[in-house]
Amino acid sequence: MAATYEKIATTTASGSSTNVTFTSISGAYTDLVLIISNVTSQIDNVGIRLNSDTGTNYSRTILSANGTAVNGNRGTNDSYLYTMYKDTAGGNPVMSIMQFQNYSNSTTYKNVLVRQQTDSSGTKGTLAMVGLWRATPAAITNISITSLNANFNSGSIFTIYGIKAA
Repeated sequence: MAATYEKIATTTASGSSTNVTFTSISGAYTDLVLIISNVTSQIDNVGIRLNSDTGTNYSRTILSANGTAVNGNRGTNDSYLYTMYKDTAGGNPVMSIMQFQNYSNSTTYKNVLVRQQTDSSGTKGTLAMVGLWRATPAAITNISITSLNANFNSGSIFTIYGIKAA
C-alpha cells in the first residue's frame, strides 16, 4: 500500500458468523478503504450498514459485466448498502475494494465507491458501484458488513485502512 494508507484493523472470519463490524473508527483520516476477500460459500448479497443505521437511508447504482453480458441495477430507500452480488453456485472467490470518501465530515451525506472482481462458476466478472448514505449527516464511526445468505467463509479477510491527508 502507498505510504498514505494506514491499516486501522483487520479481521479474519472463522466460518461461523454472518457479520463483521469495525467500531470506534477514528476521524483522523480523509477517507477510508475497506478491502474484503473471499466472502461466502453462497453469496447473493452482502449488506453494509454505517453507524448502526437500520433505516431506509441507503441507495446504490451498480454496473456489472462478465465478458458476455452487461447488467445494471439501482436501488433506493434500502436498509443496507447492498453490494457483492455474486456466486450463487458457491465457493468461488470475491475481492471487493470500498472507498468511503470524506467519511469524517459531519455535514455531508457519504459516498461509497466499490470495485469488485467476481468468479461465478468459472465465469470471471467485474462490478462497479456508487452508493450513498443519506441519513442525517454524521462522521462514519462504525461499519458493519453482513452476509445476508450464508456465513462468511473461514479465512475471509476484512481490512480497513485510513487514508492520511496528503
